[in-house]
Amino acid sequence: MSLLNQVLFGVYPYICLAVLVLGSVLRFDREQYTWRSGSSQLLRRRQLVLGSVLFHVGVLVIFGGHFVGLLTPIWVFDALGVSHGAKQILAITAGGVAGVMCLAGGLILLHRRLFDPRIRKTSSFSDIAILVILMIQLMLGLATIPLSMQHLDGHEMVKFMTWAQGVFTFQPGIANAVADVHPIFKLHLALGMTILLLFPFTRLVHMLSAPIWYLNRRGWQLVRTKRAMPIQPQAAAPVYPQKTDAVWPSSTSAFKTRR
Repeated sequence: MSLLNQVLFGVYPYICLAVLVLGSVLRFDREQYTWRSGSSQLLRRRQLVLGSVLFHVGVLVIFGGHFVGLLTPIWVFDALGVSHGAKQILAITAGGVAGVMCLAGGLILLHRRLFDPRIRKTSSFSDIAILVILMIQLMLGLATIPLSMQHLDGHEMVKFMTWAQGVFTFQPGIANAVADVHPIFKLHLALGMTILLLFPFTRLVHMLSAPIWYLNRRGWQLVRTKRAMPIQPQAAAPVYPQKTDAVWPSSTSAFKTRR
């Protein structure tokens, strides 16, 4: 178990991060046409809007919470007077609400993609697979809440902060920081790293382009309407003078025209 722990939380994170960075760069460089989410918004639009709003709002809150909560140095929270217990309660409350929103939205999107024959026909295997994986990850995250309620002092969360910051600072033996945590936490961490590994090969790459392209994009949109449009009067065709060839006789100064 110790060797497995070292591989999963001491080696596997670097493999996932390397594939995430290099894979994203190579895909953007070689397959920019595939760098998109593959929208199907013309089909079941109401269901799409409801599921998409719930899912994306929840994802943004969860991502922001994990990013700030795990990668902010512990001394920053201590300097701000935020105790580990208060941070734990905030993470449980905000993460729980956002997780439920995200899960509900994701299930709506998954139902739409699986049970509408037209959308299913245009969906790739990776489109469905990554959505299923995200739903499993969300359920694992929500399953950690009852366990976190048993450690309201926040010391369990400090272990995850120490591990995440140790990975980014290349600290040796950092896998030992999470060696004794509950298996559900370990599954949640391992699947989260696997999502990073799969990131460059799925529709998730549109998350990177959203802040750059979608907020500042410029372009044209072709719109067709069934309404009768007024017929614009056609302008009269311009009249050009006819071309003539002049033939000058050699004996007189008069000339003839041949049309």
